[in-house]
Amino acid sequence: METTDKFARVTQIARVMMRHVRPSLLDQHASGLPDALAPDVDEHPDEVGDPERFVADLEELGPTFVKLGQLLATRADLLPAAHVAALGRLEDQVSPLDADTIVEVIEHELGARLHAVFPEFDREPLAAASLAQVHRAVTRDGVEVAVKVQRPTAREVVREDLELLASLAGWVEQHTEAGEHFQVSQVVAEFRASLATELDYRREAANLVELAENLASFDSLVVPTPIVGLSTDRVLTMQYIPGRKLTELGPLAQLELEGERLVDDLFHAYLRQVLADGFVHADPHPGNVLLTADGRLALIDLGMVVRLRPEMRERLLSLLTSIADADLDEAASAAIAMGEQRPWFDEPAFRTQVGRLLTWYRGVPASEVQLGRVMVEVARISGDTGLRPPQELSLLGRTLLSLDHVAHVLQPDFDGDAAIRRHASSLLTEMMTDQLRPTAMLRGMLETKEFVEQLPQRANRILTNLADGGMRLQVDTIDEDRLHATIRGVGNRLSAGIVVAALVIGASMLLGVDVAGPTLFGYPAMAIVLFLGAVGLGLWLVGSVLLEGRRDRRRRG
Repeated sequence: METTDKFARVTQIARVMMRHVRPSLLDQHASGLPDALAPDVDEHPDEVGDPERFVADLEELGPTFVKLGQLLATRADLLPAAHVAALGRLEDQVSPLDADTIVEVIEHELGARLHAVFPEFDREPLAAASLAQVHRAVTRDGVEVAVKVQRPTAREVVREDLELLASLAGWVEQHTEAGEHFQVSQVVAEFRASLATELDYRREAANLVELAENLASFDSLVVPTPIVGLSTDRVLTMQYIPGRKLTELGPLAQLELEGERLVDDLFHAYLRQVLADGFVHADPHPGNVLLTADGRLALIDLGMVVRLRPEMRERLLSLLTSIADADLDEAASAAIAMGEQRPWFDEPAFRTQVGRLLTWYRGVPASEVQLGRVMVEVARISGDTGLRPPQELSLLGRTLLSLDHVAHVLQPDFDGDAAIRRHASSLLTEMMTDQLRPTAMLRGMLETKEFVEQLPQRANRILTNLADGGMRLQVDTIDEDRLHATIRGVGNRLSAGIVVAALVIGASMLLGVDVAGPTLFGYPAMAIVLFLGAVGLGLWLVGSVLLEGRRDRRRRG
């Protein structure tokens, strides 16, 4: 990218960012910005911070920022609820490229002429997005397939935009409290990793295979099978599954469905992905779920997936069941356990707000319950009170929110809470069984072996330190230095008070004694000296107490 073009692009990105971020976060920190980067608040005063304008601006910035918007839709701790909701409706649809350009990419990637690979190829795409478009075709074996083709300039555009985003994020983090508070560089790094995975179609092909294996026991669900020999990192050929998007179903078609069975299987399948398999299709919005001619649901577009660690799955299960049972304390504790507590985390405020949310949730009719919305709200409350939620929490919330939309289409009165309680026990059994796999048991045996081998050495070191008086116990429940300083101050004042009292008593006793030595004002000089010393020390002691009290009040204020 030319230097002039690069500056123009940075300016365009920065103006959009400042237009939507400044009103709530950067108002006190943006005064040092160059004029070229200042938001045009005077030109569009009503659009500053507007969620719909934010979505439109991201679409205008291009494919990288459309994908960024999809990521931000999973981060309720970073954006207001209205922005998260608007981003959830962000559709990655653009005007399609001409068929000749797509054919060139296919021939270059597969190393053969188009008709030698696909004797039948529809030049009109089935779908067109910012990074790729999909065409229907037929292979030489007569298999009907869908061919997903990456746009030729997609990677270059994404790479250049990511470099600019990283630079801007670094500047924001260094120069604004909000940037440091929300760790924007880390958000950009997560986005870079996610997008790199999405641009490699070989990984998406592997995702399709893995998801199909995990869902093999669900007869009502189907996943396209990739054709490895006709796929590369820029071209993905997979089984074509004809069907209708759920958003296109009319009232009559909905009546003919076994909606309750389909939705229950779909919820069970996704809960199993999240809690047992640890491999989740992270974008099940109604546009990515098709109703096939034989009455099954097809899950398509596995570009966005997430993998969950075993400990995270257990915590998510605890949180989900606590919310389903409206257990306020347990739900708050589960959310705290999975989050990262920042120095300013306000636990009482967090528990109060979560309790208020679940109290409201408990009174909502089953037909109006949106479990995903509750999860998103928990993530938002976490961010507001200083608890950084894991990305998995927001992602699960968005996934469940999409499932809620699907459920509303297929079975409007579906009870998601009941489905969670119904399937939780079987999922817990699967999770425990997974831990009994030979590989997991072998890993546990190796860890036990390492512990047993090192135990004598560690025990010997502990006993040696104990015998030599070198054992130390460190307790961080209080500020020891400040406590010691306070105790020293109290001791010094007490000692000074005793000295003053002794001087006063000594002076008083000398005043009543007849001595032959020098006198002052008719009294023994030694008594006068002791009395004046007691007065001086007393005044110093009172002054130090008053001064220390004033300093304490200033610190508290």
